[in-house]
Amino acid sequence: MNRAERLFRLVELLRGRRLAVTASTLSQQLDVSPRTIYRDIAALIASGAPIDGEAGVGYRLDPAYHMPPLMFDAEEVQAIIAGLRLTRAFTDDDLAHAAGRAEEKLRAALDDEGLRRADRSPYDAPIYDFSLARRDLHLKIRRACEEVRKIRITYRDEKGEETTRVIHPFLLLRWQSVWTLIAWCELRTADRHFRLDRITKAEVLVDRFPEPRPDFREEMRRQLAAHDHNYR
Repeated sequence: MNRAERLFRLVELLRGRRLAVTASTLSQQLDVSPRTIYRDIAALIASGAPIDGEAGVGYRLDPAYHMPPLMFDAEEVQAIIAGLRLTRAFTDDDLAHAAGRAEEKLRAALDDEGLRRADRSPYDAPIYDFSLARRDLHLKIRRACEEVRKIRITYRDEKGEETTRVIHPFLLLRWQSVWTLIAWCELRTADRHFRLDRITKAEVLVDRFPEPRPDFREEMRRQLAAHDHNYR
């Protein structure tokens, strides 16, 4: 889980405890080090959370404390709903279901006017337009990106010729109405862009690869913004 999720979970673990909870116990429940718990507790206290205690003794949260709800303005709600609907329509089944749940949670937190705005959102995407095979391919590639694992693909170029390659998947982009995978190609020993609709087979391998440099995503965005890409 990311840091924001961990802080929220940490408050939930402390809430309602009559006795202090040690950093060691919290670290085991959140699968992080006690040092991380100390830093997170300090961050929560700095943000105003009424936590009593100290390292080596334990921590306790004031039972009356509630985390403030995350608030979005009208335009932010519209942006989130549009993104969730596109995610539901054009990614894998796991993310599609997660997007549906997220929209339900968002709608549950809106007032009447917010719901009316949400219902008037002009953005939607037909879920039936994305086949099960393409959803499965998206899931394989997303998992490989998250787990930093190589993929063996069979790829068909614009002439219809197929090659088998081992690639290091980095980034999925929705580009010119198609999904494109940016990856390092071991066959070409260079970064390459692969259209997902031209990948006929994909197998996630056990082998891992080095993570891309921190500025990789931003560099790819700049390149795509500056040049019209011809898919290879």
